[in-house]
Amino acid sequence: LGFNGGKFAPPSWKPNCVSSTVEKSDSHYIEPIKFNGSASDAWKKLADVVRATPRVTIVTGKIDYLYAEFRTAGMGFVDDVEFALDEKAGVIHVRSASRLGVRDFNVNRNRIEAIRSAMQ
Repeated sequence: LGFNGGKFAPPSWKPNCVSSTVEKSDSHYIEPIKFNGSASDAWKKLADVVRATPRVTIVTGKIDYLYAEFRTAGMGFVDDVEFALDEKAGVIHVRSASRLGVRDFNVNRNRIEAIRSAMQ
């Protein structure tokens, strides 16, 4: 976990992770969340959206990095979700990955897309 050198840790071979810092040709790729206006306003809105999500625990919240654990309904499996603010590029980079298993049935991709929609 963590955001170093403008990138998150690379995903494993498993298709249960999405990241905006891998190559666009990688099947794990997902667009970062774009924002207009103030970076601090976008970051605050992101934190509010994440906090409002059921079964979430924010583990680390800094001015440019947020790490949260999302628990699935029912079984309570944990997914690690990271966000990193790139103010200069006008985006928030994202990474969402399941801790266990191989397939996630697009849960991580759908989660990020739902957060993106809530940010609009």
